[in-house]
Amino acid sequence: MAGVIIVLVFFLAHQLLPCASSAIDRNQFPPDFLFGTSTSAYQIEGGYLEGNKGLSNWDIFTHKQGTVEDGTNGDTADDHYHRYMEDIELIHSLGVNSYRFSIAWARILPKGRFGHVNPDGVAFYNALIDALLQRGIEPFVTISHYDIPYELEKRYGGWLSPKIRRDFGYLADVCFRMFGDRVKFWITFNEPNIFAKLSYIYGRYPPGHCSRPFGNCTSGNSSTEPYIVGHNMVLSHANVVSIYKEKYQGKQGGYIGITVLSRWYEPFRNIPTDILAVDRGLSFGAPWFLDPIILGDYPSPMRKMLGPNLPEFTSKQKKILQPSKLDFIGLNHYSTSYLKDCIYSSPCELDPFDGDAQISTSIDRDGILIGERTGSPYLNVVPYGMEKVVMYFKRRYNNTPMYITENGYAQASNSNMSAKDFTNDTGRVDYLQGYLTFLASAIRKGADVRGYFVWSLLDNFEWNSGYTQRFGLYHVDFKTQKRTPKLSAKWYSEFLKGSPLRTRPQNGNSYQYTA
Repeated sequence: MAGVIIVLVFFLAHQLLPCASSAIDRNQFPPDFLFGTSTSAYQIEGGYLEGNKGLSNWDIFTHKQGTVEDGTNGDTADDHYHRYMEDIELIHSLGVNSYRFSIAWARILPKGRFGHVNPDGVAFYNALIDALLQRGIEPFVTISHYDIPYELEKRYGGWLSPKIRRDFGYLADVCFRMFGDRVKFWITFNEPNIFAKLSYIYGRYPPGHCSRPFGNCTSGNSSTEPYIVGHNMVLSHANVVSIYKEKYQGKQGGYIGITVLSRWYEPFRNIPTDILAVDRGLSFGAPWFLDPIILGDYPSPMRKMLGPNLPEFTSKQKKILQPSKLDFIGLNHYSTSYLKDCIYSSPCELDPFDGDAQISTSIDRDGILIGERTGSPYLNVVPYGMEKVVMYFKRRYNNTPMYITENGYAQASNSNMSAKDFTNDTGRVDYLQGYLTFLASAIRKGADVRGYFVWSLLDNFEWNSGYTQRFGLYHVDFKTQKRTPKLSAKWYSEFLKGSPLRTRPQNGNSYQYTA
């Protein structure tokens, strides 16, 4: 009987969701809502040997054969290092009131704490921040977006060593000291739950660690290393939040959080085992990091299934976690999958990404896709997942303030295609309309969501996919670096004209209306 009730509740909840095709406009969001676009340093900056920058883990990794799908790298990428003023004008022309970008760790600290603070790197980000503020655009800064100085990887193994906590704390302190008088929104990490898995289970991200059956890497242990790395990142986050709150927040008046990726899952079958497995699958995602940060320990399904492979927090570490409450959650959401339980189901092919959760995922059921395909094989268009994942976070974390820090649509690309193949991106327009519709619905139901950032401003280097996928509102010709607005850029700009936006004046922390 209990199983029948669960299925009925699930069915009714699905029926009450809004229609993705219903009208969406700016007036459905609060007047002080932040609308923006997102990028990351390695994916757009280029200039990898300029301005006294040190080598990063990605600089080394992408120069190895076979690490990137199309054999490319981010040495030049969008050449944002030289074209940032041009790109800021593109941001301004959209009419957004915020822009999320990341700091290249090796540009600020070429050798981590084992070297000097690079004045050229500081000058670059100072110029970027000042130019944004002069145009009424709020900087939303990620301290670490997948990249670290290669020096730290070489010296002690990077995120596998607890020594990294001191280095990350030092980087954050430098950033707060140099930029915190103007930056009011800080993110410690971007998607640590994805970085730990792709770097240390599958070896697809640097340092390329894995073990069988997940891959044939030269080093690594896929059963233990991702959880050691995750543990060090959780404690590094807590340390940095403590540094900010104790030394800087009072006088700078900013906010600090962390960004995680969260897919949504629908049960493959409307049976209790699959419905319960959805919660287990979700637990191995964003809650892997958010639960210890907000609730004090890892999710119980992870504790139960991983046993000694999941590190314990010492009493001293628990004390570090307790006072380090974050101010907001950054949520990256792109798509939804079907999920099947593999504990009680046979046969069942374990999900290659979350096999430890004993689940299997798919993008179709009985031959019918869960949503329209995009240029990424894993990111189908499922707008209702936005509302469901936001409401899940609302319930689980007592409605901690949230920002949608990434949401975007992939177009497949190859070197023979030109700008005209991408600029009429009606699929992206439909995607943004649909996901914003369900985000607005979640807000009406009480979810404390305070901002939304499209991924991405520009077509860019998409990690191990190279330049085979394009997420930008602006097309980039990587041979000439010409930027061309897509239909989605024009749509987003028109959407934002629906009502006034609030932006912060240069000389204060309060907000005012601007047309």
